[in-house]
Amino acid sequence: MSTGQADPTGVKRSHRLAFCTSQQGEVFSMQHDGRETIQEKLKPALKTLRELSELHRDDPASLLVLLRDLEALHRDIQEDAFRESLPEDRQKLFALLKTMESSGGWPYIPRLQLRTFIDLFEQDPADMAA
Repeated sequence: MSTGQADPTGVKRSHRLAFCTSQQGEVFSMQHDGRETIQEKLKPALKTLRELSELHRDDPASLLVLLRDLEALHRDIQEDAFRESLPEDRQKLFALLKTMESSGGWPYIPRLQLRTFIDLFEQDPADMAA
C-alpha cells in the first residue's frame, strides 16, 4: 500500500504476519501436565470466528467490523496481560525472543526486525554503549 493511498481499516501497518502458524502451535502449546493448552481452548472460538467470516464473505462492511474488533482484542492483550507477563530477567527474555523468532515471529513484526532485535541482545553490553 502506498503512503498516499487510504487505509480502509483505519489502522496503518506496513507488514503483517499471521498470529498463529502451525509451527507456533507446536512451540507455544507444549504442555505436558494434563491441562488443556491455550491452543486447545482457542479452537472453538477460532472456529466460530472463521465461520462468521465465511458467513459474511460478501459483506466487506461486516468483515471490517470483525477485523477491527480482532485488532482491538490483539492490542488489549498485547498492552496488558502479555506485556505484564514478559520476563524481567535478560536471559529469560532472550530465550522467549529466540522461541518467537524460530516459530514465526511476533504478530505485526516482520521476522527480519525480530532477528535484528535478537542480534542486538547477543552483542556484548560494552559494544552496545558505543
